[in-house]
Amino acid sequence: MQHPADISIEEYNYNLPERKIAKYPLGERDSSKLLSFANGDPIELSFRDLPNILPVDSLLLFNETKVIQARMKFQKTSGAKIEIFCLEPVEPVNDFQLAFQQSSPVVWKCMIGNAKRWKSGKLSNGFIVNGKSVLLNAEIKKRLTDSWLVEFSWNDKDLKFHEIIEQNGLTPLPPYLNREAEESDKERYQTVYAQFDGSVAAPTAGLHFTDSILKQLSIKGIDTAKLTLHVGAGTFKPVSSEKIKDHEMHTERIIVPVETLKKIRDNIPKQIIPVGTTSMRTLESLFWIALKLEQNNFSMAVEQWDPYEMKVPEDMDAMKAVNIIINYLSENKLDSLNAETRLMIAPGYRFRFAKGLITNFHQPKSTLLLLVSALIGDKWKTAYDFAMENNFRFLSYGDSCLFMA
Repeated sequence: MQHPADISIEEYNYNLPERKIAKYPLGERDSSKLLSFANGDPIELSFRDLPNILPVDSLLLFNETKVIQARMKFQKTSGAKIEIFCLEPVEPVNDFQLAFQQSSPVVWKCMIGNAKRWKSGKLSNGFIVNGKSVLLNAEIKKRLTDSWLVEFSWNDKDLKFHEIIEQNGLTPLPPYLNREAEESDKERYQTVYAQFDGSVAAPTAGLHFTDSILKQLSIKGIDTAKLTLHVGAGTFKPVSSEKIKDHEMHTERIIVPVETLKKIRDNIPKQIIPVGTTSMRTLESLFWIALKLEQNNFSMAVEQWDPYEMKVPEDMDAMKAVNIIINYLSENKLDSLNAETRLMIAPGYRFRFAKGLITNFHQPKSTLLLLVSALIGDKWKTAYDFAMENNFRFLSYGDSCLFMA
């Protein structure tokens, strides 16, 4: 497999005028445009056409992660405004689902806006939950290289952290939207099938789906399955280094139920199409986790360059890989795979499962654009030029694409 380390990120740059970035979603989720790029030529459709143009033997994979109200604003007595952006739980548990059920106190890894104005001491916020007054305190416990550990405590032991962050937090909109979160974002920056709290960014390809579209997919006989990747703040991080080798991918947690693994196995000869780059990275990570299990490596973590540096035996294919994981879970009486991934999918990557991708338009010089290019090559430029010329809306609240390998 070709190693992408020496790829120059400038090759994945393009001019994105501010006016092309969708600052708000359309009134109806499925009224967005769809750029179909299945046969080498871009075609403009409506997202509502998706059930009619997908191959009938398709399996769509959806990311069930749910965006948390991760941004919390405080004000010091001096008047200085501090923003705390919750990234992931640390104490007393580091599992997202358990972390939201914890009572006071909890410790989270966070980013801090205006941190130079908050050296020490507690910040406090008062608000109402279920008709009761609550006082929330925040205190820095430790400085990390690129973040802080922050302890949150509150004066009502009956309240769980989920209720605290839901009432006191704001939707973590991408910085490129250049606007404050509004009440409507709580619903619209969330997929209709979101289930599990843990993301600080939406899996935006899924924002176009409605209950009606999902029903039509079922009527057409198009199969679906669910998995989870909790999206971290690193998804907004553009590649700032000249070469890909100097960019560090962030770690994200993935959960894949046994039922989904079995559906993937049953559909391997057919069209497996992830909905979004997060679903794609989760799906493709399975192969490398399986390879490690085969080698008696039980780290359950895919590293950035694993696909380009691990030796793959001739008899290891997608079917064998997914069976290895299913057998491992069965032997250990587990109902889902819980792992971590830092997988970098870039030109040179050989896809093991995915035959296509439903996705939005991505930022210039981003790892997400590298992923698209890995799937369809330099044709991404044709697709993006077409979208630019035909008034497609870009980025998180923008329009959609269907790319087939």
